[in-house]
Amino acid sequence: MLYRQAKEQDIDSICMLIKDAIINMEKHNIFQWDNLYPNKEDFMEDIRKGELYVGLLDDDIVVVYTINTECDAEYQKGDWKYWDCEYRVLHRLCVNPNYQNRGIAKSTLMYIEEKLQKMNITSIRLDVYSNNPFALELYSNSGYEKVGFVDWQKGRFYLMEKYIK
Repeated sequence: MLYRQAKEQDIDSICMLIKDAIINMEKHNIFQWDNLYPNKEDFMEDIRKGELYVGLLDDDIVVVYTINTECDAEYQKGDWKYWDCEYRVLHRLCVNPNYQNRGIAKSTLMYIEEKLQKMNITSIRLDVYSNNPFALELYSNSGYEKVGFVDWQKGRFYLMEKYIK
């Protein structure tokens, strides 16, 4: 898998990947995303900031994610274990449904963690929809721990953190 920063010319492929993922999630009664979020403007802003990344197989975008230091004010509710550590927040990790169940999300998490370790970042934070059993299993099996929760419009989201140093 080749990972790189997303480019503006990737936006149509990224939006199609997200659209397909939403359809796939809804088939499993997972209603965390819709036509309002995430949207093209969210991804374009991430591209402009240099925070959106894609993973490629045979020139196809098969995974997309954003990593930065930004988080919702509700993250203050988390009982973060590594307050004094340099951290990053993972947003919108999504694997193209045509490539799911091949370990891509897990290998992408490992890639992100290795990359951040080289930058002396010691913690990763994220939120995960409580009604998404696939994402919950991925993060739990990858060593992320629940440190709290927030209730947003779509329902309960768990705040999770992993120490990576």
